[in-house]
Amino acid sequence: MFSSIFYKSIFKDFAILVLRVFTGALLIHHGFEKLNDINNFADAFVRPLHLPFPVTLSYLAAFSEIVGSWLIIIGLGTRLGAIAILGTMTVAIYHALVTSGFNIYLIELLALYFASAVSIILLGPGMLSADYLIQEILVNKFSNFNTKFIKDTNIKNQSSSNNKQSIRPGKNKNLGFPFSSFLSS
Repeated sequence: MFSSIFYKSIFKDFAILVLRVFTGALLIHHGFEKLNDINNFADAFVRPLHLPFPVTLSYLAAFSEIVGSWLIIIGLGTRLGAIAILGTMTVAIYHALVTSGFNIYLIELLALYFASAVSIILLGPGMLSADYLIQEILVNKFSNFNTKFIKDTNIKNQSSSNNKQSIRPGKNKNLGFPFSSFLSS
């Protein structure tokens, strides 16, 4: 009983949803702030790192935070969105360390976003996501349809091959491919 209270996951998918929604919702405004004055962001954060194309990289950082946040919130391409955010947070942490040293007040929020992105990458989107719905509806339903179609085709092939065996013995080609009856004739 104690193991179920202390160690078993309760509402795991709901917890992942909360992590995704709060991470995306709290991070998205940072991307919009970058877009408000992109040259100022490039001067303050990208040029001190001596990276090439500072304005382009500033746009890349802003769009990765905006698009990555939306992907995480919706749960569509969740891991890709989390990887985009992880990349931006890695550069932001590097910038904070290079310009200010180990200042916990600058690094703590970046580290929380970094940890959230890593957790989302490792845990996946969970059942309460568009990724899961796409997997369940499109892939599994299509897979079940395709499996049924293959079985029906195999049954037809077996019955037709039984008829053909009297004419051509040893010619039973049951490939398990949906159109194998057309390909093997």
